[in-house]
Amino acid sequence: MTNFKYRSALITGASSGIGKAFAYELAKKGVNLVITARSENKLSQMAEDLQSKFKIQARYIVADLSDLRSPKFIYQEIKKLGLTIDLLINNAGIGKWTNFLDQSLETYQSMLHLNINSLLSLTHLFLPEMLQNNNGGIVNIASTGALQPCPYIAVYCASKSFVLNFSESLYGEYADRGIVVTCICPGNTDTGFQASANANTAGMKYESPEEVAKQSLDALLRKKNNKIIGFDNVLQSLIPRLLPRKTVINIVKNMMDKKVNG
Repeated sequence: MTNFKYRSALITGASSGIGKAFAYELAKKGVNLVITARSENKLSQMAEDLQSKFKIQARYIVADLSDLRSPKFIYQEIKKLGLTIDLLINNAGIGKWTNFLDQSLETYQSMLHLNINSLLSLTHLFLPEMLQNNNGGIVNIASTGALQPCPYIAVYCASKSFVLNFSESLYGEYADRGIVVTCICPGNTDTGFQASANANTAGMKYESPEEVAKQSLDALLRKKNNKIIGFDNVLQSLIPRLLPRKTVINIVKNMMDKKVNG
């Protein structure tokens, strides 16, 4: 256990991937956890394992954050437990690599509910208590796709652009009031996300979820407004700043067309 600034954390999308890595990294630091995802079986096993290994309190709440009612439900359940959250990890998200019209409007609306509306709602619900206590941290998981236009991943990347701009705007509003809002932009991460996104990932390099979680918490403690994970991704993030916008669109289009359409 270490002397970590935050004592209790809520993690969304916690049953696998980056969310699960956050849970174990924070548990090592003695942070009590509330973990949430859709799978009760995975969450219950995780909570039991976290408590056994790290001697912390680990509660879980089963919720589907693509349902607009879920953020308020999670908040109310935490209040019923008498818990205070001083670290919010907005990790849950989903995406599709596809031609825009190959997915239904309902699919995109569900994606936006999860990637944007639930993140916004949870932030709005838990931020007031953080301000009241003059202490709080919010980590929002975006993507390197937030940094540029992304043909064939249009809705996902647009949603992550919202997360980046929203997070940095809140950083500007609340950093001098004791609240740090850090936006994380991972690239390809070994989480199974690409498989669920129907992505052709042959030849791609991956970061581990554990490395993403460690670097994210380090960025939070250093009070950074954002963190791009991976040196190659940092270099790639410079391209949209150096080249004309239309050129960037065409570069990404040509790269993604091969992966989506073969």
